[in-house]
Amino acid sequence: MVSLLFSLAAMATSTMAFDCTRQYLQETADRYIDLMATGQHDRFENLAYSMKYFENNKTASILSGVPAFGLNIDAKRSMLDTTQCKTFTELIVTDPAHPYVIHTQMTLDNEGNVSLIDSIVTDQGDWAFNATGYKYWNSQETWDPIPEAERISRSAVKAAGDAYADRCNDVTVEVPFGTPCARLEGGAYTGSGSLSANTCNIGGLPEHIPMTNRKYVIDEVMGVVDMFMGFTGLDRTRNTEGAPDSHFFRVENGKIRYIHTASACFVDGCGMNGTGILPGIGRRTLRY
Repeated sequence: MVSLLFSLAAMATSTMAFDCTRQYLQETADRYIDLMATGQHDRFENLAYSMKYFENNKTASILSGVPAFGLNIDAKRSMLDTTQCKTFTELIVTDPAHPYVIHTQMTLDNEGNVSLIDSIVTDQGDWAFNATGYKYWNSQETWDPIPEAERISRSAVKAAGDAYADRCNDVTVEVPFGTPCARLEGGAYTGSGSLSANTCNIGGLPEHIPMTNRKYVIDEVMGVVDMFMGFTGLDRTRNTEGAPDSHFFRVENGKIRYIHTASACFVDGCGMNGTGILPGIGRRTLRY
C-alpha cells in the first residue's frame, strides 16, 4: 500500500510542468514537519519512489528512523532554496522523554518529488547538547525576511558561511561577523556582552580543522545559508568525512547575525561535552 501511494504521487506530479516556487517548497517543508510530528509517513504526499533518507550521514528508513516516532515539536523554522530546489528545516524538541535538535536538508527532483531527506539528528551526548537552552536562546532571536531593498546576492550569502568554515582551517581568513552577532551551539550561547551588543568575534575558533563535504541550502529572501559538512575536529574515530555537522547562518547587510549549529558525535560529547574546550580551540564563553 505504501509503495502504491508513493507511485501514484510520483505519477500525478510527473504529468504536470513543475515550477520550484517558494510556495511549493514551503508546502513541502510543512509536509516534512507534519511527518516528524505525527510519524505518519503516508501524509507526505510527494516522496519520490526512489527517495533516500539519511540520519547523520548513514542510510536509514523513515519507517524505523526518527521520522517514525512522532515528536512533540516546540519550535520549527524552514528555509527555501528555489535555485537548487532544496529546503532546510530546523526542529527543536524538548520532550523530557527524548529531546532533539534536528537539522534537515531536503532535495527535490525535477518533477517536484522529494528524492532525499538528509538529517543531522542530535540528542543527549552530542556536542554541547541542551534542547531546552536551544529553545530558549532561539526564542530571543528575530528571523524575519530581509527587506527587499537590503537583500544581498546568493553568492554573497554563501560567501559569508564559507568564510566561517574556511577560517576553521586557515587563520588568515576574515569572517564577516556583525555586531550584534550570536552563536548557538547545541544549546549553549557563545559570545560576550549583552544580547544587543553580543559579538561572535571572541576568538576560540578551530585552527587547522578542515570543514569538508559541504552541502548548501541558500535562501536570499531570509538571508540564510545552511551548510552540512564534516567537522573533522569533532571526530575522534579518524573518519576522514568528519563528524556530521550543520552550521546555519543568518546574514544581514553582508554580516553574520546568527549562527546555529547541530553537531553529532561518534563518542559521548565528542569527548568534550559541557567543557567548552576543543583541542586547538581553547575555552569559550558558554551560556546555557
